[in-house]
Amino acid sequence: MTEAHAATTASPDGPTGPPRTPRRGRPPAFDRAEALAAATRLFWQHGYEATSVTDLTTAMGIRPGSLYAAFGDKRSLFEEVVRQYGHSPAGEFAAVALAEEPTAYGAFARILREAAAVYADPSHPAGCLVISAATNVTQQDAVIQDQLRERRNGNLRTFEERLRRAQQDGELPPEADPKGLAGYFGAVLQGMSQQARDGATPADLARTAELALRAWP
Repeated sequence: MTEAHAATTASPDGPTGPPRTPRRGRPPAFDRAEALAAATRLFWQHGYEATSVTDLTTAMGIRPGSLYAAFGDKRSLFEEVVRQYGHSPAGEFAAVALAEEPTAYGAFARILREAAAVYADPSHPAGCLVISAATNVTQQDAVIQDQLRERRNGNLRTFEERLRRAQQDGELPPEADPKGLAGYFGAVLQGMSQQARDGATPADLARTAELALRAWP
Protein backbone atom coordinates (compact mmCIF):
# COMPACT_ATOMS: atom_id res chain seq x y z
CA MET A 1 0.00 0.00 0.00
CA THR A 2 1.43 3.35 -0.97
CA GLU A 3 1.70 6.29 1.42
CA ALA A 4 -0.81 8.27 -0.66
CA HIS A 5 -3.33 5.42 -0.52
CA ALA A 6 -2.78 4.92 3.21
CA ALA A 7 -3.39 8.64 3.89
CA THR A 8 -6.91 8.38 2.51
CA THR A 9 -7.81 5.03 4.05
CA ALA A 10 -10.08 5.07 7.05
CA SER A 11 -8.53 3.97 10.31
CA PRO A 12 -10.35 2.42 13.28
CA ASP A 13 -10.43 5.88 14.86
CA GLY A 14 -12.03 7.53 11.81
CA PRO A 15 -10.93 8.93 8.46
CA THR A 16 -7.41 10.18 8.16
CA GLY A 17 -8.11 12.50 5.23
CA PRO A 18 -8.43 16.32 5.35
CA PRO A 19 -10.81 17.60 8.08
CA ARG A 20 -14.29 18.42 6.91
CA THR A 21 -15.58 21.99 7.07
CA PRO A 22 -18.28 22.17 9.79
CA ARG A 23 -21.78 22.95 8.61
CA ARG A 24 -23.09 26.40 9.29
CA GLY A 25 -26.14 26.40 11.48
CA ARG A 26 -28.86 29.00 11.73
CA PRO A 27 -27.76 32.39 13.04
CA PRO A 28 -28.50 32.77 16.74
CA ALA A 29 -31.99 34.01 17.51
CA PHE A 30 -32.44 37.43 19.09
CA ASP A 31 -34.94 38.82 21.53
CA ARG A 32 -37.34 40.86 19.41
CA ALA A 33 -38.65 42.90 22.34
CA GLU A 34 -35.14 43.84 23.44
CA ALA A 35 -34.16 44.77 19.90
CA LEU A 36 -37.26 46.95 19.55
CA ALA A 37 -36.48 48.65 22.87
CA ALA A 38 -32.96 49.43 21.65
CA ALA A 39 -34.34 50.91 18.42
CA THR A 40 -36.83 52.97 20.43
CA ARG A 41 -34.08 54.51 22.54
CA LEU A 42 -32.04 55.32 19.44
CA PHE A 43 -34.90 56.99 17.55
CA TRP A 44 -35.94 58.78 20.75
CA GLN A 45 -32.47 60.15 21.33
CA HIS A 46 -31.41 61.05 17.79
CA GLY A 47 -34.64 61.33 15.80
CA TYR A 48 -35.68 59.50 12.66
CA GLU A 49 -33.53 61.19 10.05
CA ALA A 50 -30.26 61.07 11.97
CA THR A 51 -30.56 57.38 12.84
CA SER A 52 -29.03 55.12 10.20
CA VAL A 53 -29.62 51.42 9.58
CA THR A 54 -26.04 50.80 10.73
CA ASP A 55 -26.77 52.65 13.98
CA LEU A 56 -29.86 50.51 14.45
CA THR A 57 -28.27 47.13 13.78
CA THR A 58 -25.36 47.98 16.09
CA ALA A 59 -27.65 49.05 18.94
CA MET A 60 -30.03 46.14 18.38
CA GLY A 61 -27.21 43.60 18.14
CA ILE A 62 -28.45 42.12 14.86
CA ARG A 63 -27.43 41.98 11.22
CA PRO A 64 -29.16 44.04 8.53
CA GLY A 65 -30.80 40.90 7.15
CA SER A 66 -32.34 40.13 10.52
CA LEU A 67 -33.64 43.69 10.85
CA TYR A 68 -35.34 43.55 7.46
CA ALA A 69 -36.73 40.07 8.10
CA ALA A 70 -38.13 40.91 11.54
CA PHE A 71 -39.18 44.55 11.15
CA GLY A 72 -39.12 45.47 7.47
CA ASP A 73 -37.21 48.58 6.44
CA LYS A 74 -36.20 51.53 8.60
CA ARG A 75 -39.54 53.27 8.07
CA SER A 76 -41.53 50.19 9.09
CA LEU A 77 -39.37 49.78 12.18
CA PHE A 78 -39.93 53.41 13.15
CA GLU A 79 -43.68 53.09 12.65
CA GLU A 80 -43.72 50.08 14.99
CA VAL A 81 -41.61 51.99 17.52
CA VAL A 82 -44.10 54.88 17.49
CA ARG A 83 -47.08 52.54 17.88
CA GLN A 84 -45.48 50.75 20.81
CA TYR A 85 -44.40 54.05 22.38
CA GLY A 86 -48.02 55.18 22.27
CA HIS A 87 -48.95 52.27 24.55
CA SER A 88 -46.08 52.79 26.99
CA PRO A 89 -46.31 54.83 30.23
CA ALA A 90 -44.19 57.57 28.63
CA GLY A 91 -46.44 57.78 25.60
CA GLU A 92 -49.95 57.27 26.95
CA PHE A 93 -50.01 59.31 30.15
CA ALA A 94 -52.05 62.10 28.54
CA ALA A 95 -54.69 59.70 27.20
CA VAL A 96 -54.90 57.97 30.58
CA ALA A 97 -55.39 61.29 32.38
CA LEU A 98 -58.15 62.35 29.99
CA ALA A 99 -59.91 59.02 30.50
CA GLU A 100 -59.58 58.84 34.28
CA GLU A 101 -59.99 62.39 35.56
CA PRO A 102 -63.62 63.46 36.13
CA THR A 103 -62.98 67.12 35.27
CA ALA A 104 -61.20 68.71 32.35
CA TYR A 105 -59.12 70.88 34.65
CA GLY A 106 -58.05 67.82 36.61
CA ALA A 107 -57.10 66.03 33.39
CA PHE A 108 -54.98 68.87 32.00
CA ALA A 109 -53.37 69.58 35.36
CA ARG A 110 -52.42 65.92 35.60
CA ILE A 111 -51.11 65.88 32.01
CA LEU A 112 -48.82 68.85 32.55
CA ARG A 113 -47.57 67.66 35.93
CA GLU A 114 -46.90 64.14 34.70
CA ALA A 115 -45.17 65.52 31.60
CA ALA A 116 -42.76 67.35 33.90
CA ALA A 117 -41.77 64.02 35.47
CA VAL A 118 -41.88 61.87 32.32
CA TYR A 119 -39.99 64.23 30.01
CA ALA A 120 -37.08 64.59 32.43
CA ASP A 121 -37.01 60.97 33.61
CA PRO A 122 -33.35 59.83 33.46
CA SER A 123 -34.34 56.21 32.77
CA HIS A 124 -34.97 57.04 29.11
CA PRO A 125 -34.03 59.78 26.60
CA ALA A 126 -35.40 63.20 27.50
CA GLY A 127 -38.57 64.67 26.10
CA CYS A 128 -41.32 63.06 24.02
CA LEU A 129 -40.26 60.60 21.32
CA VAL A 130 -42.92 61.77 18.84
CA ILE A 131 -42.00 65.42 19.29
CA SER A 132 -38.24 64.81 19.29
CA ALA A 133 -38.24 62.47 16.28
CA ALA A 134 -40.30 64.95 14.30
CA THR A 135 -37.71 67.71 14.61
CA ASN A 136 -35.24 65.75 12.47
CA VAL A 137 -37.58 64.59 9.70
CA THR A 138 -37.08 66.40 6.41
CA GLN A 139 -39.14 66.63 3.25
CA GLN A 140 -37.13 63.69 1.90
CA ASP A 141 -39.33 61.36 3.93
CA ALA A 142 -42.74 62.96 3.65
CA VAL A 143 -44.57 59.81 4.78
CA ILE A 144 -42.99 59.84 8.23
CA GLN A 145 -43.38 63.61 8.44
CA ASP A 146 -47.10 63.35 7.63
CA GLN A 147 -47.64 60.51 10.09
CA LEU A 148 -46.03 62.41 12.95
CA ARG A 149 -47.92 65.59 12.08
CA GLU A 150 -51.21 63.69 12.04
CA ARG A 151 -50.43 62.11 15.40
CA ARG A 152 -49.73 65.52 16.94
CA ASN A 153 -52.82 67.05 15.35
CA GLY A 154 -54.86 64.10 16.56
CA ASN A 155 -53.73 64.83 20.11
CA LEU A 156 -54.85 68.45 19.69
CA ARG A 157 -58.25 67.33 18.43
CA THR A 158 -58.61 65.07 21.47
CA PHE A 159 -57.73 68.00 23.73
CA GLU A 160 -60.27 70.21 21.98
CA GLU A 161 -63.03 67.60 22.24
CA ARG A 162 -62.48 67.26 25.98
CA LEU A 163 -62.51 71.02 26.43
CA ARG A 164 -65.72 71.40 24.40
CA ARG A 165 -67.41 68.83 26.61
CA ALA A 166 -66.23 70.79 29.62
CA GLN A 167 -67.79 73.92 28.13
CA GLN A 168 -71.07 72.10 27.51
CA ASP A 169 -71.04 70.85 31.11
CA GLY A 170 -70.49 74.36 32.43
CA GLU A 171 -66.94 73.73 33.60
CA LEU A 172 -65.64 76.28 31.11
CA PRO A 173 -67.39 79.64 30.58
CA PRO A 174 -69.27 80.25 27.30
CA GLU A 175 -66.67 82.76 26.14
CA ALA A 176 -63.80 80.27 26.47
CA ASP A 177 -62.04 79.12 23.28
CA PRO A 178 -61.63 75.31 23.40
CA LYS A 179 -59.61 75.15 20.19
CA GLY A 180 -57.28 77.93 21.27
CA LEU A 181 -56.88 76.41 24.72
CA ALA A 182 -56.09 73.00 23.21
CA GLY A 183 -53.44 74.57 21.00
CA TYR A 184 -51.99 76.40 23.97
CA PHE A 185 -51.60 73.25 26.06
CA GLY A 186 -50.16 71.43 23.05
CA ALA A 187 -47.57 74.17 22.60
CA VAL A 188 -46.69 74.06 26.30
CA LEU A 189 -46.12 70.30 26.11
CA GLN A 190 -43.93 70.64 23.03
CA GLY A 191 -41.92 73.36 24.74
CA MET A 192 -41.51 71.26 27.88
CA SER A 193 -40.26 68.37 25.77
CA GLN A 194 -37.59 70.54 24.17
CA GLN A 195 -36.61 72.07 27.50
CA ALA A 196 -36.12 68.58 28.93
CA ARG A 197 -33.79 67.75 26.04
CA ASP A 198 -31.90 70.94 26.83
CA GLY A 199 -31.36 69.77 30.42
CA ALA A 200 -34.37 71.08 32.35
CA THR A 201 -35.05 69.16 35.55
CA PRO A 202 -38.42 67.84 36.72
CA ALA A 203 -38.60 70.79 39.12
CA ASP A 204 -37.95 73.24 36.27
CA LEU A 205 -40.68 71.68 34.16
CA ALA A 206 -43.08 71.51 37.11
CA ARG A 207 -42.83 75.28 37.50
CA THR A 208 -43.67 75.68 33.82
CA ALA A 209 -46.65 73.37 34.26
CA GLU A 210 -48.04 75.35 37.19
CA LEU A 211 -47.65 78.65 35.36
CA ALA A 212 -49.41 77.22 32.30
CA LEU A 213 -52.38 76.15 34.41
CA ARG A 214 -52.96 79.77 35.36
CA ALA A 215 -54.28 80.29 31.82
CA TRP A 216 -57.29 78.13 32.66
CA PRO A 217 -60.39 80.31 32.12
